[in-house]
Amino acid sequence: MNAPTCTPRSKDEMARRVAADIPDGAYVNLGIGMPTLVANHIPAGRDVILHSENGILGMGPAPAAGLEDMDLINAGKQPVTLRPGGAFFHHADSFAMMRGGHLDICVLGAFQVSARGDLANWSTGEAGAIPAVGGAMDLATGARQTWVMMDLLTKQGQSKLVAQCSYPLTGIACVKRIYGDLATLDCTPEGLRLVDVVPGLTPDTLAALIGLPLLPPARA
Repeated sequence: MNAPTCTPRSKDEMARRVAADIPDGAYVNLGIGMPTLVANHIPAGRDVILHSENGILGMGPAPAAGLEDMDLINAGKQPVTLRPGGAFFHHADSFAMMRGGHLDICVLGAFQVSARGDLANWSTGEAGAIPAVGGAMDLATGARQTWVMMDLLTKQGQSKLVAQCSYPLTGIACVKRIYGDLATLDCTPEGLRLVDVVPGLTPDTLAALIGLPLLPPARA
């Protein structure tokens, strides 16, 4: 079908949308890639404690240009800052936090998410792909909520939202919410529920783009 006449959210706009939903006092892991941008958009005055898989608690936003310290990096090897009171520690302690249910939210990228919330985000199964799942499985099953931040369509226009994942799974029915460039969606046992959609895109057009039915937004 023809491309919709709307302006998709930029990566920073997606990150800002995610950050707006993080409650005060939450402990949040930001996965490698696009989710790291969320650190730059935490609303002023909101106390959110950011965790990085490689052993940081109290991570701050990206440093200003020229102030990078390559001894202080996130799991994606990007330079970060440390908030007052923040700490860094052994990788094993970080995984104990992840596996022990101590994180309120993790924000991950994805290759595919099923309508019921199955997550595939570590391999496409192609030759030369990343050989291991890393900490994604621990995060997806250990955090109290798993949120996904991603473009809803591939560069070829194929939907990343599917009835059933064809890529190797990271977790089963673990994703609660998807923050996309075209819409925000909840994964429920009944299927995908629309939360919001970008201006200029109708729910019917979105459903046609992703090839899946959409439940209407929940009543306030």
